[in-house]
Amino acid sequence: MSASSAASPAASVDLGGRPPALARPRALRLTDGVAAMAQAELRKLRHDHLDIFTRSVQPLLWLFVFGNALAGRHVIDTKGLDYRAYLAPGVMAQAAMFLAIFFGLVVVWERDVGQLQRLLATPIPRSAIVLGKSAGAAVRALIQAVLLFAILAVAQIDIRWRPIELLGALLMLALGTGAFASLSLLVASVARSRERFMGIGQLIMMPLFFASSALYPISIMPGWLQVVARLNPLTYEVQGLRELMLGTGGHGELWLDFLVIVGFFAAMVAAATKAYPRAIL
Repeated sequence: MSASSAASPAASVDLGGRPPALARPRALRLTDGVAAMAQAELRKLRHDHLDIFTRSVQPLLWLFVFGNALAGRHVIDTKGLDYRAYLAPGVMAQAAMFLAIFFGLVVVWERDVGQLQRLLATPIPRSAIVLGKSAGAAVRALIQAVLLFAILAVAQIDIRWRPIELLGALLMLALGTGAFASLSLLVASVARSRERFMGIGQLIMMPLFFASSALYPISIMPGWLQVVARLNPLTYEVQGLRELMLGTGGHGELWLDFLVIVGFFAAMVAAATKAYPRAIL
């Protein structure tokens, strides 16, 4: 995502000519702010179709190159599932996390050009800014997921095509992406340069990915790595997606997967909201 396409003028955050923001109840200001920020992110997306296309290529490489390489060797016990089907929820969550983790790079750019200072000077609650930007990341991840679903259908990779399960999977993906985007905004509040942000982002992203159940079951990991994986929120996102898309996850505890992801989302939004004013320093 290029810096120019990722940013829009702070003045574009329009609350629709309603009464003065400070005179409105906080709950309404929060709702208006989230809607305005999400709308601004959607406007960026409409002008950046190439970004969606290029980011959609990455999960396909994992699915059809890495997946096909291991599918015929049967080196990973997937309980009789096609390994590509087993891998699909993992690469979907991985692609969304990669997108979300680097979403905070926009904040670093906005600080450099002075846009962030103007945005923080508005009466929009800080939590609305964080939630709005997280919503923008979630929308991008959902578009990637829909494209991946279409490719799975064309390739005849067998998943559960029930509408309720697919909607549940999209909800799980949106919550997870929003949580990781909020984590990215938290990192952006302390990173002083784009180069430092990229380094921290890689340091967070790669261990989260490989120490999760995205590529292989937790049961085949060494004991110490199993402990790390069970503390990893990405593991619960992948397990939830697998349960919804394939009917098999970790231990079939879908409620626990949602509970962990919702808790992670709430914690990251709260932390990013508290840290956001320091992003201009």
